[in-house]
Amino acid sequence: MFKLALASLWNRRGSVWLTIIAIAVSTLLLLGVERIRVQTQENFANTISGTDLIVGARTGSTELLLSSVFHIGNLSNTLNWQSYRYLQQLPSVKWHIPMAMGDSVQGLPVIATSDTLFEHFQYGSKQPLRFANGSNFSSRATPTVAVLGAEAATELQLSVDDPLTISHGTGDISFSNHDAHPFTVVGVLARTGTPIDRGVFIPLAGQGLVHGEYLVGEDNADQHDDTGDHDHQHTDEQHQQHTDEQHQQHTAPPVYTLSAVLLGLENRAFALRLQRMINTYDDEALSAIMPGLALKNFWRTLNLFERALMTISVLVVITGLLGMLTTLLASLRERRREMAVLRSIGAGPVTILGLLVCEAAAVTVLGTALGTGALYAVLVLGADMLHNTLGIQVTASLLTLREVYLLVAIIGAAIVLSFYPAWQAYRNALADGLTVKL
Repeated sequence: MFKLALASLWNRRGSVWLTIIAIAVSTLLLLGVERIRVQTQENFANTISGTDLIVGARTGSTELLLSSVFHIGNLSNTLNWQSYRYLQQLPSVKWHIPMAMGDSVQGLPVIATSDTLFEHFQYGSKQPLRFANGSNFSSRATPTVAVLGAEAATELQLSVDDPLTISHGTGDISFSNHDAHPFTVVGVLARTGTPIDRGVFIPLAGQGLVHGEYLVGEDNADQHDDTGDHDHQHTDEQHQQHTDEQHQQHTAPPVYTLSAVLLGLENRAFALRLQRMINTYDDEALSAIMPGLALKNFWRTLNLFERALMTISVLVVITGLLGMLTTLLASLRERRREMAVLRSIGAGPVTILGLLVCEAAAVTVLGTALGTGALYAVLVLGADMLHNTLGIQVTASLLTLREVYLLVAIIGAAIVLSFYPAWQAYRNALADGLTVKL
């Protein structure tokens, strides 16, 4: 039966190949959308890991998440340096990463931070940041240094020791460049597949310097206190008492305000308690969010687009299967004599039905196999192009169980649809006998 079906298909190979290609394209689109959907969700969830709280000025969780993790948009409010001091002193805080944003380099976001970013920031399955070239800020005794993400280094065509000028604002084109304080690239991070790759990282003091908030070698104590008068008004004992208590307040901060602070805790069980403490902080309106929960909530808002893409893919598959059905129905007229001959030599209903069902199954299996092969060809050969042009990172991993179910569903649907033309062929053969008039 199967050999007979293959022989019949080969006899009509022109139209059959068109049907196979239509099914292959439909399969490629369906599996491609599914692969992109799943891996995008995984990459989205793995953008940040190991961070227990993200703190910023009072705002929505989505705005804070997009700005601090994805470097998208600008926060209208900022938190002051005193609030950052308060966050450092909270119980169970193990490490903290300050972040200040608002500048750019040719449209790439500039993130002012400290070396703790490279020490404690993690992504994926708690993978740390690694340097492909160079080192962190502390490798040079100057605040005008920069570390580039992998994509940023490629797009700007810069490497270690190259000069860099940052611009005010976050647009692609800026009319206010900080030319007076050129930066030097001291490190390039290894590719992570996260927004870190597109970031330009500078020290907090570097951003304070270009904005006039920080003066190298000076502090607020020199600017606001007269040392001579201070010595006359206080005894030596009182001066010594205040020295240790107020040293940090007298030291000029590198910047006056921050966009966000990432916190890592010694015990994650304290996250809810610290979140409440931060949200009810009296001196400034702050918001603390848990990145894992915020990422899940944000992804739910994208479900509409996810379902729309899947619906379009399913409709394309249905179109391909209907094309196969149309081809089978259109071929029945020219195959009426063939079916009559089969009936005359004793072919029963099962044989006629089985022949067309086998043909439909063979066409569909070959089409889905061709579509799956095309998918892997695109993933292997075009993965870098997809990542560089569309920012989509996908890998050529084995088919998931859901993808296998989709392939089985396509083949099953094709077999079910083929029963109608098979029944029509049997009825025609039964009525025509051997005196078919064409």
